[in-house]
Amino acid sequence: MKTVVTGGAGFIGSNLVAALLQDGHEVHIIDNLSTGKRENLVDLVSQPDCTFVEGSVIDLNLLQTVFRDIDCVFHQAAIPSVQRSVEDPRATNEANVNGTLSVLIAARDCGVKKVVYASSSSVYGDTPTLPKTEEMIPNPKSPYAVSKLTGEYYCRVFSEVYGLKTVCLRYFNVYGPNQDPSSDYAAVIPQFITRVLEQKPPVIYGDGAQTRDFTYVEDVAHANIQSMKQEVEGIFNIACGERISVNELATIVMELVGVNLAVRYNEPRPGDIKDSLADISRARKELRYNPEYSLTAGLEKTIRWFQTAQS
Repeated sequence: MKTVVTGGAGFIGSNLVAALLQDGHEVHIIDNLSTGKRENLVDLVSQPDCTFVEGSVIDLNLLQTVFRDIDCVFHQAAIPSVQRSVEDPRATNEANVNGTLSVLIAARDCGVKKVVYASSSSVYGDTPTLPKTEEMIPNPKSPYAVSKLTGEYYCRVFSEVYGLKTVCLRYFNVYGPNQDPSSDYAAVIPQFITRVLEQKPPVIYGDGAQTRDFTYVEDVAHANIQSMKQEVEGIFNIACGERISVNELATIVMELVGVNLAVRYNEPRPGDIKDSLADISRARKELRYNPEYSLTAGLEKTIRWFQTAQS
């Protein structure tokens, strides 16, 4: 199929592009490189079925040019940070809400068959009920979560009003190769790995008892491709379906690297949630999604990638 990946130079986007090419699809990447990295594209754009356009999803004219004759758009582009959204909610809204609306308008106007939208488990907020099911009432606790939930509502409306097929994937704590550990907004796993590889103690915000359902990025790419192939619409949790505390995560990372360091604890960050665990039964049934990677297996691959990247 002919596909577009917005945010294709980013962490999840670049892994999705690689998976689509391996699966035999034509891929056009759109990325403004504000958070994505050109080096993530080096091995991708050299392939004959892959092209890259530097530009923003806010640019409707650009999208309408690129989306012509496209079967499926994977909308990954976003400012992907709770903390950054707390500091600058307006920028997050512009990129995540207005960007998504532009993607949907362009897809509608160009006759795209389906849009697969990258949403987030953050839409559930701190609702104590576990596991999280797609039927639960959202309770966003950050501007980022609000922006992702708004995108879901736009997807549903464009499906109902304009007949554009849409799938929304609520990602749970994705990790893996190409994830950026260097920014102030980096996720916990790349932060832990890079610090431990440098013989520095892992830094935990809060007491470390908070739990997460960590998902290896290749499983996320698989879920996206299944969303394109299956005749389904709606919202799906994409996760591993198991949870672990951040304290336990730090211990596992240190064991896999072969070091023992004293963890450093900082104040909790605003907008962070306490516990997260997904019910993935709907994705298993309707998308035929089947996560292949246990946390340990995914961490082993991720650590090897970071070791190679550092050398």
